[in-house]
Amino acid sequence: MSLLQIDRERCHRDGICADVCPALIITLEEEDGYPTLVEGGAERCLHCGHCVAVCPHGALSHASMAMEDCPAIERDRLPDAVGMEQFLRARRSIRRYKKDLLDRETLLRLIDVARHAPSGHNYQPVQWLVVQAPEEVQRLAGLVADWMRHLIDEKNPMAAALHMDMVVDAWEKGHDRICRSAPHLIVAHAAKANPTSPAAATIALTYLELVAASMGLGACWAGYFNVAANVWPPLTEALALPDGHVPFGAMMVGRPKYRYQRLPLRNTPQILWR
Repeated sequence: MSLLQIDRERCHRDGICADVCPALIITLEEEDGYPTLVEGGAERCLHCGHCVAVCPHGALSHASMAMEDCPAIERDRLPDAVGMEQFLRARRSIRRYKKDLLDRETLLRLIDVARHAPSGHNYQPVQWLVVQAPEEVQRLAGLVADWMRHLIDEKNPMAAALHMDMVVDAWEKGHDRICRSAPHLIVAHAAKANPTSPAAATIALTYLELVAASMGLGACWAGYFNVAANVWPPLTEALALPDGHVPFGAMMVGRPKYRYQRLPLRNTPQILWR
């Protein structure tokens, strides 16, 4: 089967698909002007779907994604610039959660949107670990507390810089400042050897956090957890990620206990204009 299938009755031979192709593997036939692959194009294809997504006539399908399987964009449902600015500024990192749990379908919906985040060379390297049970989230947070105690005992400068003594003291008094007593934890992991993995995981988790906010849910980056997960053997072993994979970020998720009412201020941007 050819990598590209062109419906010649629909195709207007306008060259849009060739113009947007990031790998420059689509050209127009000299004889009749229909899109075709350049020599060796199939091996260089990123499978990004740009060619299918951009065609205004629905004339092009890709071997890995048929045109009819790619839903049309519902433009009347997209936010305008003012609404998008309001949404992004209203987003908050949630550190107080209700005790009720999210069902698996809701957690899957978050990841389903997050998987559409961009990644270098369209590798899509991110995989997911979902810790559903609150008691398991707390067990893993306890391993982070053990790591902090170890750093404090070793007088590691990181312990003082990140005030780990206060975090451990709160933990021992029943206040979780590690995973904030969130009911769920989502970890983005990927192959350590893939140079695109760190950025891809960060962007995917950002997508996840934003779609959570759009659904009325709360999320917060679990920074202590992710650092410990990369260096503390008991936690690394507990996560049991695939061989060669490391966690590149973790997100607490749940229903927010409180609703924020205003947009807080931020620092004035420092800009260098060239």
